[in-house]
Amino acid sequence: MSLTIIAIIAIVAVIGVGLGYYLRVIISLGQKGSMELEIKKILIGAKEEAERIRDDAKKKSEEKENEIKELEKAKELEFKKTEERLIKKEELLDSRQVEIDKEVENIKLKVEEVKKVKEKVDEARNEQLAVLERIAQFSKEEAKAELIKDIEKDAEEDILVRMQKLEREGGEKLEARAKDIMATAINRLASSTASELMTTNVAIPSEDIKGKIIGKEGRNIRSFERAAGVELIVDDTPGMIIISSYDPVRRQIARLALENLILDGRIQPAKIEEMVEKAKDEINKIIKDKGEQAVYECGIFNFDPRLISIIGRLYFRTSYGQNVLQHSIEMVHIAGMLAEELGADVYVAKAGALVHDIGKALDHEVQGTHIDIGIRILQKFGADPRIITAMKSHHDDCPHESIEAVIVQTADYISGGRPGARRDTVENYLKRLAELEGVVNAFPGVEKSYALSAGREIRVFVTPEKLNDVESKELARDIAKKIEADLKYPGEIKVTVIRETRVIEYAR
Repeated sequence: MSLTIIAIIAIVAVIGVGLGYYLRVIISLGQKGSMELEIKKILIGAKEEAERIRDDAKKKSEEKENEIKELEKAKELEFKKTEERLIKKEELLDSRQVEIDKEVENIKLKVEEVKKVKEKVDEARNEQLAVLERIAQFSKEEAKAELIKDIEKDAEEDILVRMQKLEREGGEKLEARAKDIMATAINRLASSTASELMTTNVAIPSEDIKGKIIGKEGRNIRSFERAAGVELIVDDTPGMIIISSYDPVRRQIARLALENLILDGRIQPAKIEEMVEKAKDEINKIIKDKGEQAVYECGIFNFDPRLISIIGRLYFRTSYGQNVLQHSIEMVHIAGMLAEELGADVYVAKAGALVHDIGKALDHEVQGTHIDIGIRILQKFGADPRIITAMKSHHDDCPHESIEAVIVQTADYISGGRPGARRDTVENYLKRLAELEGVVNAFPGVEKSYALSAGREIRVFVTPEKLNDVESKELARDIAKKIEADLKYPGEIKVTVIRETRVIEYAR
């Protein structure tokens, strides 16, 4: 019974398996058919799309091809027109070239004809001149000279009268014009001038201060003189200490330092050195400020800063009581007015006037006249050569090479010669020259001496029998040393010793 059931179950299972397989096959066949159908649909759609794209591309290519063909036709037409135009121009140029060649040939022919005509004219002229020379028995040059001589002889008297009249009238007009210009310049700068001399005296509140300044065994005064480079004269004048030095800047440094020491009251070597250094800084600042103020007031702005500082040193320099910096600034204004009136270079005239005495700022330190020193200073700091030319002739040491040089000299005379500008009197001037000659005449062997150039030069004539050439050189050096030691004078004095031997014989 159980085997039958098992057999039935097995048969049913086999049938179920076969039936399931069959159903699966049928289902798979149905799915396969639907997929093939779908694939066919996709293929048909793709072919239709490809046909459409191909048709569109073909249509666009045909349109593009038509556009290109139209452009080619237009370009070809334009090229043809251009070619025709160029051909016409070439033909026109060829025709013009032919005409030009013909004109050139005609000109050459005409030039040849002109040359031939000119040769014939020259031959005829030469023949005429030869005939005239033969008839007149004069050559061309001789006839010309004779004609000029006759004309000059006939007109000589008239020319002389005319020249004299022009010279007289011209001289009068020039003199009147010069006076007008000078009067205008002086009138525009007619200001009062106070005689100025930088003091070297320091007032002290009491005589006890002198003892402090001298110090124990002269320690303080020696320290001050060593630090400031000056000499203090304490006992000569009551209530006053005199500062002696050839350098005006040192004198001012010493004066300022001494005044500060007296105010401070602590007078000792260390404090003295401190005050002197402080005074140097203050004086240097004053020098710089005065130089900058001077160039600004004068309208001169392209000077080297070191040159401006040297100009500022002139503030502490005086000449016959007149402050040299103020004198130079006054000259600048006068020179500017004169240059404007005369049509000269105003800037060169003003700059030359400002630096004309710049050598006086260093004439106690550098050998040479203040003009030579000034020229070297200006050359060193790159000043305009025209300015150097304008300033170097104000004492007639150099020839006047420009109108600006004459203007600077004239401005110097106006500024220095005005009443009240300088405090030196005729008596003092003559006395100073007499003292100079007296010092020189005291030397043995001196025959005579003459003070020249306002005391800036002394010429010494010696007896040749008493002195030889070597001794004359030694005498010049001794005289210079004696003048430096005994006399007070501004600037530099040139000593010239002249030894001359004359031999005279008479033939009877």
